[in-house]
Amino acid sequence: VLLTQMGWGDLGAFGEPSKETPHLDQMASEGMLFLDFYTANPLCSPSRAALLTGRLPVRNGFYTTNAHARNAYTPQDIVGGIPDSELLLPELLKKAGYTNKIIGKWHLGHRPQFHPLKHGFDEWFGSPNCHFGPFDNRALPNIPLYRDWEMIGRYYEDFKIDLKTGEANLTQIYLQEALDFISKQQASQQPFFLYWAIDATHAPVYASKQFLGTSQRGLYGDAVREIDDSIGKILKHLQKLGISENTFVFFTSDNGAALISAPKQGGSNGPFLCGKQTTFEGGMREPAIAWWPGHIPAGGVSHQLGNVMDLFTTSLSLAGLQPPSDRQIDGIDLLPAILQGKLIDRPIFYYRGNEMMAVRVGLYKAHYWTWSNSWEEYSKGIDFCPGQNISRVTTHTQEEHTTLPLLFHLGRDPGEKYPLSFTSEEYQRVMERISVVVQQHKATMVPGEPQLNVCDKAVM
Repeated sequence: VLLTQMGWGDLGAFGEPSKETPHLDQMASEGMLFLDFYTANPLCSPSRAALLTGRLPVRNGFYTTNAHARNAYTPQDIVGGIPDSELLLPELLKKAGYTNKIIGKWHLGHRPQFHPLKHGFDEWFGSPNCHFGPFDNRALPNIPLYRDWEMIGRYYEDFKIDLKTGEANLTQIYLQEALDFISKQQASQQPFFLYWAIDATHAPVYASKQFLGTSQRGLYGDAVREIDDSIGKILKHLQKLGISENTFVFFTSDNGAALISAPKQGGSNGPFLCGKQTTFEGGMREPAIAWWPGHIPAGGVSHQLGNVMDLFTTSLSLAGLQPPSDRQIDGIDLLPAILQGKLIDRPIFYYRGNEMMAVRVGLYKAHYWTWSNSWEEYSKGIDFCPGQNISRVTTHTQEEHTTLPLLFHLGRDPGEKYPLSFTSEEYQRVMERISVVVQQHKATMVPGEPQLNVCDKAVM
């Protein structure tokens, strides 16, 4: 799994005009493009927890916003992490003999009990969080980097990031880690799961010297070009070792591109509304490509509604394993859609914190709540929807629409600008169907879930 922090519109294959992602575009031409693929939450930590558990963040106790901080968003302030009661993908893959490695950002807790090697991974090279900083080490230490159990340095100290120029060699280091791991597993004929979760496009954006100043899009584009080049090298390495036909690769993002740092360090969400931290399409619809030479028909385009949680179930299916039966699993097996072109009818739920903000069924999306960000944040210049003020939709207070949800047809209106009339026959017909889906979903919310006590804020 190749997990980045890029927007739907950042790839040439998705229409980015500068066409600076030739390797990802080639990956798409050799594999399958998913146009309707989503994350489980518009923030990093909860979506990563969902990917690795196959469960909505509100079930696995790992969610945030709406004043419910339940994740490892900032390690210095949050003391919790992924609960022991959750079964992560690498834990289950071990049963089929897989060796598992995470490279890059973990983001599911920084204390020892939340360490990746305690949750199924055999190796780790990376950090518990983003490259925030630099901090004053007297009061607040810089973010550490680990090789397995050993802390080998910290961002800005041992691993340099130049905030003035944007230069950092981290993506090259993470690339070499991936190539070495793949070579080692191929030499030992060992099945492997590699979770390559880098963060170069997360602000503060960085790229190595050879990529700085090479993009039409500025520093953010430089970072995208380096990630694209790295993914190209990983895919070529699999082919060179002769294991590409035995290796399923999936590229996606953990949330929409952040627009708060736009335009200098912001990505593109294509035609979609808003960005990271919102439950509009720009915050949760992601670029996604499946690649498996000899198995996936080249040049495929799928309109299957997909979610990062599906990577959990799909990966288990590829390994010949069944998902756990003692808990609600929200991810579905995408192999019928990928290998046979079948479309599986399933809804997409858009959560922000513990609130179900919206639901998509087919081409329709109903908003039960709207909220971009607070007036207080907005007045300070924090804007998750710059240049996209839509009356009644991009609201700065949490607006409830549970009685009459705002309904959009995403085929005709992907930008969520034109809500259907409440009095139209189409509205009445569609909302009847969606209401049944929502009732069925709420019935799966078992008392006792989520685990609200797992990630309390530390007393500083």
